[in-house]
Amino acid sequence: MVDASATRSGMSEQSSGSATAEPATAWFTEARFGLFVHFGLYSLAGRHEWVMTHERTSVEDYERYAEVFDPDLFDARRIARAAKDAGMKYVVLTTKHHEGFALWHSEVSDYNAWTACGRDLVAEFVEAVRGEGLRVGFYHSLIDWHHPDFTIDYHHPRRDDADARVANESKDMNNYRAHLHAQVTELLTRYGTIDYLFYDFTYAEERDGWQGKYPEDWNADELLALTRRLQPGIIVNDRLGIGADLVTPEQYQPDAPMQVDGERVVWEACQTLNGSWGYDRDNFDYKTPDLLVRMLVDTVAKDGNLLLNIGPDGRGAISGRDVETLAAIGRWMRLHARAVHGAGPADVEAPPGTVVTRRGDRLYLHLLAWPFGHVHLKDMAGKVRYAQLLNDGSEIQRTQIDPTQAAWNTTPGGQPPGTLTLTLPTVRPDVEVPVVEVFLEPGA
Repeated sequence: MVDASATRSGMSEQSSGSATAEPATAWFTEARFGLFVHFGLYSLAGRHEWVMTHERTSVEDYERYAEVFDPDLFDARRIARAAKDAGMKYVVLTTKHHEGFALWHSEVSDYNAWTACGRDLVAEFVEAVRGEGLRVGFYHSLIDWHHPDFTIDYHHPRRDDADARVANESKDMNNYRAHLHAQVTELLTRYGTIDYLFYDFTYAEERDGWQGKYPEDWNADELLALTRRLQPGIIVNDRLGIGADLVTPEQYQPDAPMQVDGERVVWEACQTLNGSWGYDRDNFDYKTPDLLVRMLVDTVAKDGNLLLNIGPDGRGAISGRDVETLAAIGRWMRLHARAVHGAGPADVEAPPGTVVTRRGDRLYLHLLAWPFGHVHLKDMAGKVRYAQLLNDGSEIQRTQIDPTQAAWNTTPGGQPPGTLTLTLPTVRPDVEVPVVEVFLEPGA
């Protein structure tokens, strides 16, 4: 994934409207929630997936991880089941990260899992994810710090070498482009239908006297055409540096549905549990399950998807903390999935401390902060036939308070005309985010 300091492109945060999903992306916007899995040689280091460049490591020194790579606890079935139990509908695996190590049996490079440990982890992943009825996604890095013809730039581990610029004179990006396209071809022809390809990433700017990497460095138009030709119906993100099917804000929550050139677009927020994509042993800056659920419903209310990441450790195991977090989200999703799957933004004003999603003739009022007594829904009087807490199906009483009513002692003041008032229990339900399901009258 992109480091915190890396450039993002091709995305903006603007006013709301309604994005229209194309047929190819309809399953994606229906799903709303997916699992990202970052696993590679960096998992053995346990110091962030960018450890090779952060520590200016040479290829020769970094290759020691491949020599001891033994993911004996990598259990694709367990990962797929954890995703399904968490209420996720698709899973994306890092087939190759910036370090250049492939998790499949690549025939164009022996720097891969098959050579290191005799396993095709991509094949195991695809079989397991399909076995749980989930959609299959591949992450693939456009960057490759291991390949001898990948030119040095401001992200490259060898950028501080005294002879770095001279070294570039003998590198040929044509050779690297051929390698990149060949590996993508392997991935898209060996494993059946692939639903989603998450490319990462283009950084089209100069910095510190170095050129970045531009769409032409990948032959991006040709690579996208190749991707679609080999996998008709696949959806592709925006990180080739050219337009595709969706945009991918990373490590922040947009403040509105996303637009590009004034048009609403399909988008997916990519988020970590602790700020690192790969296994980071000493990083304990974890988001709580309730924060993650709030992020999820906030995303859906803004017409987006959430792709939530885990980073298995050096042996391929999901950490205990990650297991617990996914399980907690799963418990919430078991009760509230219909407020997420197939839901999207609602054309109503959200009361303070809430976000609102809609699915068909139902509104879902997500109470991010538990109010005392009442929630007021503007312009909803006469449009609601029933309301209940979604976690237990218990009725929520609703009234209209006379706009002329004066506040006095135990009598609340009037509400604006057309306001519907919901009366909530004093005790907050014991779930990460309580949800009120509002049944709309026909035509509302």
